[in-house]
Order: sequence, then structure tokens, then C-alpha cells
Amino acid sequence: RLIGRFGSFAALLSAPDAELRGISGLGTHGLAAIRLLQEAALRMARASVQGQPVLADPVRLRAYLASVLSREKVEQFHILFLDGQGRLIADEAQARGTVNHTPVYPREVVRRALDLGADGLILVHNHPTGDPTPSAEDLAMTRMVSEACALLGVAVLDHVIVGNGRFTHFSEQGLLPR
Repeated sequence: RLIGRFGSFAALLSAPDAELRGISGLGTHGLAAIRLLQEAALRMARASVQGQPVLADPVRLRAYLASVLSREKVEQFHILFLDGQGRLIADEAQARGTVNHTPVYPREVVRRALDLGADGLILVHNHPTGDPTPSAEDLAMTRMVSEACALLGVAVLDHVIVGNGRFTHFSEQGLLPR
């Protein structure tokens, strides 16, 4: 019945708490169970890419990114920090924004990459509208972060925009600064 109401299991798991609280009979234990399932699903998805050469399997990477970002109602900016072999060290949410903007500070990106000993990174954010087409701001931010990282020997290997089941990879579109 809940899946029918939300349209899919994924949509149920990502439904806002306020909306779930409004469902008669769900209660706090039901809400806690849904959040537990959501966290378990995210951990399983993360385990599929953790310690793996992330760029070697684009299908797995996209599945992971979709599980993390595709249902978000506001823009979120994540960074996948990679070691010298392209294996995932960490995936960290750096910022949450509005429905069409997320502030990103190159200095903070570089600082965290150096803290983690990352050799490369993948910038990731979602477009809640579902359209993964890069904006002028996305292109400018990617250029600024790439330039800041390059000064300290950290490579920006890709920038992925997650839409509703669709993805734009800057690396595939020739949009990464050289």
C-alpha cells in the first residue's frame, strides 16, 4: 500500500519524514523502520564502490550515485575522493543548496582532498528538476575547482550531474578543463 502511494520502493525510502508522519497508522516505529531500510540500501550501494577503481565500472558508479542523489528535492554537492589507483577513499556531501543552486568553495574541496591524501576526485551533484544538463554555473564551478586542485597535484577526473535516471559526465562530454 505504501509503495503504491509513493510509486516505488525507492520513492518511499526517500520520502520526507513530514510526509511519512502524515500517514495514518505508520507511527514512529514504522518511520524508524523506513529510515533503517534507507540507510541499509545506501550502505549496500556504497559497499559496491568502496575500495574499487571507481571509473572502471561506470554502470556501478551510476547505480551508486542514483541511490544517493536521484530523489533529493534540493541540490546536493558530493565529492568522491580517490587514491592513486582510482579507488574510492570517501564520498562526502560538501554542500546542500536550493532547488537550483549549491554553493561550492574550491578552497574547502582542496583542503579536504589533501586531508584525505586523495590523488583525484570526482565532483558530483544532482539536478532536482531531473535534467542533468550542465548550467553555466556548473561549468564555471568545475573550472575553478579544477584549477585550484591542479595547483596542488589533485586531479579532477570527472564531474557527474545526476538527473532523474539520467547522467551527464563532463569527462565524456569534453567539458573538463584541460
